[in-house]
Amino acid sequence: MIRRKDEINKQTKPAPFDGGGEVTMRCLLEGPEEMYQKGRVFNHNTVHPGSAIGIHTHHGESETYYILSGSGIYHDNGKDVEVHPGDVCFCGDGQTHGLRAINEPIDIIALILYK
Repeated sequence: MIRRKDEINKQTKPAPFDGGGEVTMRCLLEGPEEMYQKGRVFNHNTVHPGSAIGIHTHHGESETYYILSGSGIYHDNGKDVEVHPGDVCFCGDGQTHGLRAINEPIDIIALILYK
């Protein structure tokens, strides 16, 4: 399968988990069916300046962010840490996280896998 750039489902929505602002989500794979039921999200997301993916907890799954461009503040189980391109942020089962863009958009690859 090849999914061309213009075929990727792209939506700009209010930031999830009451983060405030907007996030643009590009679904690289369309849900569990395309991930052999091993996960539910494989996205290229842009968190716009002043916006955030709000703090939330994962249950029965993990989420990994790979920072492509921009810098932001990653909430890692109660601790806020500055992140930059090339950083990997992992949130395991039962853990909490969030991501906030400050002065520039932050582009990430987001992957949610089932436990």
